[in-house]
Amino acid sequence: MLIWINGAHGAGKTKVARRLATLRPDTALLDPEQIGFMLRRIWPAGGPPDFQDFPLWRELTLSILKAAAANRAAPRLVVPMTLANPGYFQEIVGGLRAAGVDVRHFTLVASAATLRRRLRWRIDRPASTRWALARIESCSAALQDDAFATHVRTDDRRIDEIAADILARLESRREG
Repeated sequence: MLIWINGAHGAGKTKVARRLATLRPDTALLDPEQIGFMLRRIWPAGGPPDFQDFPLWRELTLSILKAAAANRAAPRLVVPMTLANPGYFQEIVGGLRAAGVDVRHFTLVASAATLRRRLRWRIDRPASTRWALARIESCSAALQDDAFATHVRTDDRRIDEIAADILARLESRREG
């Protein structure tokens, strides 16, 4: 099973994914953002500002996630990654599903004020924070689409509550 944690920047994806991985010992965390960072480091100048616009990022992400899902050492993968472009979503998540991967997708949603507040706490990567702040409205609007359901509200909720909510939804879907 692959659990995709989607959401606008600042929604809590990485923290929730880390919590899910600690709550379930059969779960491994795989962050496709690292693939984008690698491409940025090695790509000649002039690439697109958003590494998701690299076709190679989408190809590598799909290939790596398929291979990781086939690895039985970690029966569950949790993937924290904003994916708000419907075409890219279909390319990657649709590609995983077409390959037989059981993908459970959750979109963390929060108000613009909450996202801004959370992003302003990030001081380790100021350029990345400015980039994320500039995309709050467009990303949040795109992720409201039914293609990105199941939506999980994160305003005024602790990471433990959100992770427990997702685990409960996974369990109820498994039984149903």
